Amino acid sequence: MARKKSPAKPNAAGRAPGEESTAPLQRKCGCMSVHYWLFEQSASYRSAQTELEHAFMASRRSARVERTKPYVINVVIHILQSPGIGKVTPAQIAAQMKTLNKDFRAKNTDRGKAPAVWKGLVADAMVEFKLATKEPGGKATSGVLYVPTQQAMFGQNDSMKDPARGGSAPWPTDRYLNIWVCALKDGLLGYAQFPGGPAGTDGVVISVNAFGTGGTARAPFNKGRTCTHEVGHYLNLRHIWGDTPDCSGGDSVSDTPNAEGPNYGVPTFPSVSCQNGPNGDMFMNYMDYVDDAAMVMFTPEQVARMHSTLNGPRSSLVS
Repeated sequence: MARKKSPAKPNAAGRAPGEESTAPLQRKCGCMSVHYWLFEQSASYRSAQTELEHAFMASRRSARVERTKPYVINVVIHILQSPGIGKVTPAQIAAQMKTLNKDFRAKNTDRGKAPAVWKGLVADAMVEFKLATKEPGGKATSGVLYVPTQQAMFGQNDSMKDPARGGSAPWPTDRYLNIWVCALKDGLLGYAQFPGGPAGTDGVVISVNAFGTGGTARAPFNKGRTCTHEVGHYLNLRHIWGDTPDCSGGDSVSDTPNAEGPNYGVPTFPSVSCQNGPNGDMFMNYMDYVDDAAMVMFTPEQVARMHSTLNGPRSSLVS
């Protein structure tokens, strides 16, 4: 099977200081662009991705062991303060962490929006996140770094992770989930690196306009779900339509219906494609492209896929 040709990895482009970014009208995630670029460039990444898929399939053939305690992941947040961009507030950060923890434990109050036919598939991922309390060297920390930068906006070339290009260097990516919050260009809300990529760029990137609630967050992406979506990618979840422009793709889990493409905005149930009626696409899944207010759930098979990742290439993260 021919490998999908990747686009060239984008370069960051500057913008006049004082010109504040705004949230796009539709969700746009850059994760697959980064994936295709790495897939073309790195044999070790290709190998790691293949091994991870094999490990997941092997885990599905084994008896499922229910977890009694959640995985706990330490988080460090790099806030890149560009000229003229409003400051991400402590309340915003607290709101984002609260949303992550509720969404990954199926404690979000809006989970009841799931259609009756899928309410039984709303799954607790058993993953919790906490801001780091110790730096890599052992000193006390809040887990939040405010980093001034002269770079007006960042692209998908990982420049926000490189101090030489106006970014902030990651803390050890085998011990911390690094989240960079910055002004993003090209309508991006965020992107993540799948497991197996370079350690120096591993983590999640979120637009300053799609992080948390209040402050710099802008509707319709102001409920913290962009971070939920991108952390899903970080734990090896794919978009529910499989990133193909037809019905030939898939997300490698069995309990999300095959979908033709992304859903946007706040769709009306059912939204039928790929002969998946009567229930249609599971557009309320965190791994679709709908607005924050419309995404409310992970499924058991998505949880199994994340657990396979946390038992494998991301096991060193777990406290």
